[in-house]
Amino acid sequence: MIPPARPETGPAHYDRPMLPVPVHQLDPELPLPAYAREGDAGADLHAREGALLRAGGGRALVPTGLVLAIPPGHAGFVQPRSGLALRHGVTCLNTPGLIDSGYRGEVAVLLVNTDPECDYEVRRGDRIAQLVIQAVAEADFRAVDEDGLAPAERGTGGFGHSGR
Repeated sequence: MIPPARPETGPAHYDRPMLPVPVHQLDPELPLPAYAREGDAGADLHAREGALLRAGGGRALVPTGLVLAIPPGHAGFVQPRSGLALRHGVTCLNTPGLIDSGYRGEVAVLLVNTDPECDYEVRRGDRIAQLVIQAVAEADFRAVDEDGLAPAERGTGGFGHSGR
């Protein structure tokens, strides 16, 4: 059930930095997060437990059996799997789900079934979401008056300002 390791050399190898992310497996029978293909940005997350997502908005918090130690200066972003969304209407409710570097609890995925007619059964071991690890900047928020804001072409244009 554990996917093979990615090749470290060869013509298909992408020369990109690898960030070590320590993972404690609460359930060693499930695989670690893994990239399906070389160059993928999202690593698959698996369900530790099954759940029934009722049609028309049923939702469940599905544990993954993973505790991550995401390095400072980075964050994890849990995002839907496109195939689940396309074929079954199943997606993540709070997308992207944010995992801060200081969080040390079990990663869980909040799934929702948007299909109006068909229930969806999540089974133990199913790939349910993708995890993207990204570098993030810590902002130093400073109060300024309106003149302290740099002008921008967009200005105050908000929702729908650029047309259909």
